[in-house]
Amino acid sequence: SNGATLLGHDHPAVKRALLAGVEAGVICAAETPYHEALAARLVEIIPAAERVRFSSVGSEVTLVALRIARAATGRVRFLKFDGQFHGLTEPWLFRRNDPTGDDPAVVPSSAGVPASLADDVVMIAWNDAVAFERVMAEQGGQLAAVVCEPIHFNAGCIPPAPGFLQLLRDRTREHGTILIFDEVLSGFRTALGGVQAETGVTPDLTTHAKALANGLPLSSVSGRRDLMELLAPTGGVVHSGTYSGHLLSVLAALATLEELSKPGLYDEINATGARFYGDLQAIFDRQGVPAVVQGRGARFGLYFGRREPVTTWSDALRHDHGLNQRFVQGCVERGVYFHGFTHQGPPGHAGFSLAHTEDDFAETLTVVEAVAGTMR
Repeated sequence: SNGATLLGHDHPAVKRALLAGVEAGVICAAETPYHEALAARLVEIIPAAERVRFSSVGSEVTLVALRIARAATGRVRFLKFDGQFHGLTEPWLFRRNDPTGDDPAVVPSSAGVPASLADDVVMIAWNDAVAFERVMAEQGGQLAAVVCEPIHFNAGCIPPAPGFLQLLRDRTREHGTILIFDEVLSGFRTALGGVQAETGVTPDLTTHAKALANGLPLSSVSGRRDLMELLAPTGGVVHSGTYSGHLLSVLAALATLEELSKPGLYDEINATGARFYGDLQAIFDRQGVPAVVQGRGARFGLYFGRREPVTTWSDALRHDHGLNQRFVQGCVERGVYFHGFTHQGPPGHAGFSLAHTEDDFAETLTVVEAVAGTMR
């Protein structure tokens, strides 16, 4: 489920909420008291959130966030980081022509995307503070937004370098550029309030989806009140949709957040993750398999063919695809699934849910040990 079901499938609290929603009426054309309650809860737990707008999927809210930033600044161009994923709408479907080399040209990453839109995109490597400082000094006053995954989970797990998120915050504020944290993947995985709560760096706008409703289709864009009031009907930025803020998804989200708010839960998630990732790394080291395990909270990445930490997209692209495929295939054949069977590109992001038991982790480690033994 790409990490969307953090509570696991068939969680009783989520199931009860869904069944109650079916009885009440599957869809409502207007907001309900449940929408109001969910928005209020998100304002409580997400540092950036002063106002909230619901939609259906992550692609919609990242596009809306950029639209708000453009309306607020009167600018068009934006900066994103190479390899970070913000959905399947046109602004985001670009990449550097040669991310492992010196070619800075920005080109479409999908057929059907007009190459002319690349003129609106400034792209640099994640964690490259020198490049970011240079771009902001030269072009900061022309940029509507700087957009990032605050942890680059789309490439496995590449955390921000120390001080990097604060640098983004400081320079965007200096230039009147809107800082957008895309927490569709990172939200609720490492802390209840996301990476922004964990690091103390608050963006102007932020997006959430996936784990928000434990796998039900629900997304949100939230942020500063003055920016959010640019959305219609109070402002001129258009956003609407028949299924935006679907009632069943809203009810699932309320139940999910109640479970995730239980005291000590994230201490448990982070301790479980640290132990599991350490155990995986120990197996690869013991078996002589070149691999680096990087994880935060309930999400992680496996980088085969490497001995040093992965800090950039180009690092991730240089992993050993053949070893990765052998590992994933070997585990699947033994009943354990790791996300990331790729023939090209970076490893996929993997993870665990709160439904996984100690027996599940033990079985996984046994399988990994067996497969790693065939990879020497």
